[in-house]
Amino acid sequence: MVALRGWPSFPEELPVFTPETAAADPRTLFVEWLTEAGEHVLAPHAVTLSTVDADGAPDARVVILKDVGPAGWAVATSSESPKGLQLRKDPRAALTFFWPGRGRQVRLRGPVSPAAPEVSAADFLARPPASRVEAFIGHQSQVLNDPADLDAAAAEAERWVEENPEVAPETWTRYLVDPDEVEFWQASHDRRHVRLRYRKTDGGWVRERLWP
Repeated sequence: MVALRGWPSFPEELPVFTPETAAADPRTLFVEWLTEAGEHVLAPHAVTLSTVDADGAPDARVVILKDVGPAGWAVATSSESPKGLQLRKDPRAALTFFWPGRGRQVRLRGPVSPAAPEVSAADFLARPPASRVEAFIGHQSQVLNDPADLDAAAAEAERWVEENPEVAPETWTRYLVDPDEVEFWQASHDRRHVRLRYRKTDGGWVRERLWP
């Protein structure tokens, strides 16, 4: 067994987080942390999207954050993908960002809604060509019995994208997570980690310090 406790978790120098001076809106603080993370780590916009399946069992995968704004945190996928089908049945999700190079984590959860069709279409058409081809291949998460089938489907999808460069699949959907809670977690080497939770109320966001 590998000596798991021997691996370092965070760099020697960690950023300072002072909750008392944090922005009133979690979106503002999130953008600050995301921008700062982008200066130090790879793929700072990678996020774990957690949903539940038809049996109520948790499911999770890493996707890319597309945007964050007044409507919520945006991710995108096909509505016919496993995560799309899960969100159709239970439109709630959690997002988890982890930037070990900065000793930081952001967690949020709340209801999910699809963006307007034209917004989803624009999201798709802004993807790189290879990503658009991937989306048109389809069959996500289904059993692949012969890799040659993937090659054939990819060739057909590539032809379709080349001939229809301005067409987006009707199933492509940008999803907006409008959180009820957002938590910011800053690691500390003395294990007195700093945690700040934003909780949505009728009167706006309430900020609460949490025990480590």
